Amino acid sequence: MVARIAAQAARTAQSRRAAVPPDRSAPLAPPSASAAVRTESVRVHLTLDLPYPTDIPHACERIQQDVAQRVAQLTSLRVAEVTLTVRRLVTAADANRGRVR
Repeated sequence: MVARIAAQAARTAQSRRAAVPPDRSAPLAPPSASAAVRTESVRVHLTLDLPYPTDIPHACERIQQDVAQRVAQLTSLRVAEVTLTVRRLVTAADANRGRVR
């Protein structure tokens, strides 16, 4: 349950914090999450895509903060850590790949 909450929070944060410029329609895969709950705290691991170009460190930091706040808010657990793995960087060329013109 905590992992699902974290994945949804990451999806929201991903769209807010790593916004794709309007001239690009790069499809970002939905984030995945896992959570390890211990007593009254949780450690969350996220895997997600980011658009390229983007300020990767800044976007990751903001996503981690947003997810930690949302998970704590909805679960009343203390979020000990949010780690994040960037699965891939999505370019505008990725958005056009596989399309018939």
